[in-house]
Amino acid sequence: MKSPRKVLIGTVAGVIVIAGVGWGVSTRLRSPADEAALRKPPKASLVTVPVERTKLTSTIVVNGTLEYGSPLPITLAGVVGGADANQRATRAPRPGKVTEGGILMEVNGRPVFAMPGKVPMHRTISPGAKGDDVKQLQRSLRRLGYGTRVTGVYDPPTVTAVTRFYAKNGYEAQQPTLDARQQLDTLRKAVQTAQETLAAEQKILDQGSDVLPLKLQLANARADLKAARLALEKARSRRYTPEDVAKIEAADTAVRAAEEKLLQAEQDLAAARTESDRPEPSASPSAPGTTPAPTPTSQRPVDTTLLELKLSNARAGLEAAHSAYERIEEEARQAREKKLSELGKTVRDAKEAVALAEQGLRQARELSPVKLKVANAKKDMSAARELLAEYKRTYGTTIPPGELVFLPKLPARLHKAGVKAGETVDKAIATVTSSSFVVTGSVETTEVDLLKEGLEAVIETEAGKTYPARLIAFGEKAKLSADEEKQGEQAAGMSSEPVLISPLSEKGLKSLSGASVTAKVTVGATDTEVLVVPVAAVITSADGKARVRVEIAPDRTRDVEVRTGLTADGKVEVTGALKKGDRVVVNSA
Repeated sequence: MKSPRKVLIGTVAGVIVIAGVGWGVSTRLRSPADEAALRKPPKASLVTVPVERTKLTSTIVVNGTLEYGSPLPITLAGVVGGADANQRATRAPRPGKVTEGGILMEVNGRPVFAMPGKVPMHRTISPGAKGDDVKQLQRSLRRLGYGTRVTGVYDPPTVTAVTRFYAKNGYEAQQPTLDARQQLDTLRKAVQTAQETLAAEQKILDQGSDVLPLKLQLANARADLKAARLALEKARSRRYTPEDVAKIEAADTAVRAAEEKLLQAEQDLAAARTESDRPEPSASPSAPGTTPAPTPTSQRPVDTTLLELKLSNARAGLEAAHSAYERIEEEARQAREKKLSELGKTVRDAKEAVALAEQGLRQARELSPVKLKVANAKKDMSAARELLAEYKRTYGTTIPPGELVFLPKLPARLHKAGVKAGETVDKAIATVTSSSFVVTGSVETTEVDLLKEGLEAVIETEAGKTYPARLIAFGEKAKLSADEEKQGEQAAGMSSEPVLISPLSEKGLKSLSGASVTAKVTVGATDTEVLVVPVAAVITSADGKARVRVEIAPDRTRDVEVRTGLTADGKVEVTGALKKGDRVVVNSA
């Protein structure tokens, strides 16, 4: 039988256990209201960040590849050397620097030269060729020291310069091939044969008996025309005939005699009048041995009627002599004009006779069967001469289309050879690039409007090393500078545009050719430190003005109107009633 003490202890322990279990269960049980209260989220607090003062720089990140720029595949424009259709590389292109006048490769032992020029090689440059490609050739030869003028014509001085240029490089400029020389000889013989045929047919025509009288008639008419012209020229060279000269001289003598007679009559009359005016002295008687004393004089009258008549006759005689002289001179002039008119008519008649004789002879020859043969022989000779002249214009030292490659810019870099020695040249022989590195990449179309050529950039390698650079092209211009493969890739991504970035220095980049790099293009930057806030802190009110919410006390804010500026890296430049350290709200609680 258990003792009462043990029963009491057991009962108390059971009560304690039951009470503990009840308390534990009661702590786990909640009413729906309590459960809802416990699950209600706490009151949201404001998320703020301080206003900063810093220099803001906006960049566009470009992921691309560092490589030599402007890749360009090179193909030959035609054959190298003569007309040999089997074009085989005898010296393959070698990667490295390509300079003006340098040799890219050899085909069939002939060189392929490189020269700068925008117009590609597209034909054989033959003597007499004209065009911009010839100008490019002449400019290059001039820079290389061969001193030819830039005329745009492949003339003899340029041929001489080309010959010297080839010789300097150990080759002979392309001379006419055997086929070309044989063709020239064939054309010369064709001209000679045509000349001989024409001479034979012309001789037969000229010896025809039906035209001999007409030829004699034409010769006589021409002789008459010559004589008439000589007579007319002789008459024109003389003013008077010998007979007219004698008459004029006689009339001139008569005029001089009449002038002398008039002068004599005038002198005689004047002398008589002088004598009539002289007084006659009279002496008075005087004693012997003394001088008689003078007495007053008296006038002696002189009759001048005859002398006046002689003077009048002399004047009339002089007038008559002048009239006779003028009449004789006028008659001589009229006689000369009449003579010249007659001789002129004689010349015209002679010309008409020559024309009629020529027409008669021509008609007679045209009616002759030999005339057609002569005409045909003349046409054949003219055609043969034209063919020979045309062939000669392009005959001589030439530059075959495959022996010269014009590249847009030199020096350049031969990046990869396209053919090996011994292979047939029927594809691109090599790929050349510029000698400068560029980063090729792309940006989103929406960012293109922020770009402009010349913007500063920084190229960063995977190792973290940076190089200063500059944006040199984007959009269509960058497409023209990219190779075909990259153009295809860019065309597939319609939402991006290509860009080209050039490092400012090539130092240390040679080993990185082909490496993936990151370039940051600076599209905007503040000149000094400015106040900036997170972009999320700026809100636009219904009135279209930008504002930020500034915390003035826990859970208390005020709106501050601001003007925004440059945006970069999630931050935006702001101006307004703000200062560094102010806390702005970036959440919407």
